[in-house]
Amino acid sequence: MDRLWTNARLATMAGDDLGVIEDGAIACRDGRLVYAGPRADAPKAAETIDCSGRWITPGLIDCHTHLVHAGNRANEWAMRLEGVSYEEIARAGGGILSTMHATRDASEAELVESALPRLDALLAEGVTTIEIKSGYGLRVEDELKMLRAARVLGTVRDVRVSPTLLGAHALPPEYVGRADAYVDLVCEEMIPAAIGLADAVDAFCEGIGFTPEQSGLVLAAAREAGFAVKLHAEQLSALGGASLAASHGALSADHLEHATETDARAMAEAGTVAVLLPGAYYFMRETHLPPVDLLRTHGVPIALATDCNPGTSPTTSLLLMLNMGATLFRLTVTEALRGVTVHAARALGLSQEVGTIEPDKACDLAIWNIADPAELVYRIGANPLHSRVKDGRCC
Repeated sequence: MDRLWTNARLATMAGDDLGVIEDGAIACRDGRLVYAGPRADAPKAAETIDCSGRWITPGLIDCHTHLVHAGNRANEWAMRLEGVSYEEIARAGGGILSTMHATRDASEAELVESALPRLDALLAEGVTTIEIKSGYGLRVEDELKMLRAARVLGTVRDVRVSPTLLGAHALPPEYVGRADAYVDLVCEEMIPAAIGLADAVDAFCEGIGFTPEQSGLVLAAAREAGFAVKLHAEQLSALGGASLAASHGALSADHLEHATETDARAMAEAGTVAVLLPGAYYFMRETHLPPVDLLRTHGVPIALATDCNPGTSPTTSLLLMLNMGATLFRLTVTEALRGVTVHAARALGLSQEVGTIEPDKACDLAIWNIADPAELVYRIGANPLHSRVKDGRCC
C-alpha cells in the first residue's frame, strides 16, 4: 500500500445511507482505493496518517456549475431588488447576453484567471470533482474557448473537471428571430467541434431559452455524436423538459421547480438524476419549490450543486448548498450529503470512478473536523475541512 488513513470515522456513502464505519481506515495504491473498512483489518502501508478520530467522506462533487465566465451581473441583481424580473432583464438584452459579451471579449487565459478564485473557493471546501459548462460564448469559437479554459483549470489545480457544452443556453443577438437556425448551428457545427473537449451536452429548455422541440433536436444530435446529455428543465415554467430529458436517457435534469409527477415518473424510469439548485432558488427569491416528495416517491436520485454563475447563483460554497437544500427544500442530512457525493457522481456519469469510498475507485477524500456528519449540513458559513485528498495525494 502507498498510504493508509487510520483512526478515522468513515461516511463511505456506500449502500443506501451514509455507510458509516465508526473505527475505520482507508488504504490506497497508485491513487486508487484498495481498502475501506474497520481499522483492525486494515493492511500495512508505506505511509500511515493518524486522523485522530476525524470524519472522512468522499471528496465532494459539484455537478452543475457555470464557473468559467467573464464579468459579473451585480447591477442586474440590484435591478431585481427594485422589482425588475429576471425575464424582463433577459428580454432587454441583459442576463445571459450581458455575460456573453464579456466572455466573447475575454481571452482563454483571462477566462482561466478569472475562474481560478471561484474554483479555489470550492476546493477549499473539499470539492474534488466539478462540472463546468460553457454557454456564454454562443458562437462556435467562443464556446470552444470556454471548454478549453475548463480543461486548463483541471491541469493547473488538483481537481477532476467534467466540461459540458451548453451552446443552447440563450439565443445570441445575431440570431434574433432565427432561433431554429441557431439550433441548426449548435447541432451541425458546435456539437461536432466539441468532440474531445466536452464530456456532455446541455440545453436550457425554457420560455426565455429554447422550446422542448428545439431542445430535443440538440439532445438528439448530441447523442448521435456520442455525448452524454443533460437538460436545464422546469426552472421557471412546466414545459415537460424533465420528461424530454428522460426520453433521451439524460444523466440529469436540473432545477425542476415546476416538475410534475409525470416528469418524476419518467426520470425514475430512465435513471435520470434530479439536480436541485437551491442557490438559484434563493437568489431569485423563487417561491415554487421543486417537488421533492414526488422525487422521493418515485425513487429519483437527488443531487445538489452550486449552479455557480454570475446571474442567478453567484455562490462558490457547496457546503452552503447543503444547508439550503435542507432548509429550503427539506432534504434530510443523508439526502443532502449523498446529493453532493454518490448522486452527484451519477449525474456526471462518474459513478464507477468517484462518489463513494469503495475499493477500485479514485482515492478522492475530504477529511473533516466535525463530531457528526450532520454538522456539514447544519452550519452556515463554517468550513470544517481539515484536508482534501485527490487521487491519493493530500492537497
